[in-house]
Amino acid sequence: MDRVVAPLSSVTNGESLSLQGITKVFGAQGSGLVAVQSAELEVKAGEFLSIVGPSGCGKSTLLQIVAGLMAPTEGAVFMGDKNVTGEPAHMVYLFQQYAKSLLPWMTVEDNVKFSFNHRMNLSAAATRERCREFLEMVGLGDFARHYPWQLSGGMQQRVAIARALAAEPSVLLLDEPFSSVDALTRLDLHALILELWTRKRFTAVLVTHDVDEAVFLSDRIAILSHRPGHIVEVVETGLPRPRKIVETHSDPRFISVRQQLLSYLLKKPGTPSAPIH
Repeated sequence: MDRVVAPLSSVTNGESLSLQGITKVFGAQGSGLVAVQSAELEVKAGEFLSIVGPSGCGKSTLLQIVAGLMAPTEGAVFMGDKNVTGEPAHMVYLFQQYAKSLLPWMTVEDNVKFSFNHRMNLSAAATRERCREFLEMVGLGDFARHYPWQLSGGMQQRVAIARALAAEPSVLLLDEPFSSVDALTRLDLHALILELWTRKRFTAVLVTHDVDEAVFLSDRIAILSHRPGHIVEVVETGLPRPRKIVETHSDPRFISVRQQLLSYLLKKPGTPSAPIH
């Protein structure tokens, strides 16, 4: 049965992002590897934006700079009106390697608690209730006392998502978080993250190699060039919300944007490409 995502919330809880002239050089400047060069991007508060590009073009590097995990060689990132120079308090980074991000000696509930307990002055009962609330959101309310290693890969990623959202992010950064699960689980996680984004309206930025994933989830898609990566185009998907997995994937606009993105991503460096409309 197709999963239906709820209508959009009218309340936006996200923060805008502004990437201004981001350049990252690994090694000595002038002789080092230029991973990203003069990248410019504006992300609206509460939107879902994906970043795609050829392998090795600097997508994850750019996302780590946005997260404050890595300093740019040149340029600046702003979250709202604040310059990002470290890890912002209300920004959460969801990694690809969900198994490594979860603490195996902690229960599922304790893993979720770990994301917010240090900065929220809650009673033990309120903390437990909050953990259960977010586990229920991802369909794991009955697994609170289990350990991560007792769960399937898809269930572990759901725990990671619950933990990320329990921290109440205004910006959620997703670094290929669905690439390590099977195809059907990936589709289910797509619908889940979209449902939670719809409900909470945080700003979401997804880095992905999966064009279908980018088109299904996003309002807009930023295309990164071959290395050194820079933003060559930002595409509006133009797909209506709410979205259904089967129906949206069959929508002519979905197919058109998908084909044009693939045409760009599969072309050899230096080959001119038509703009995406």
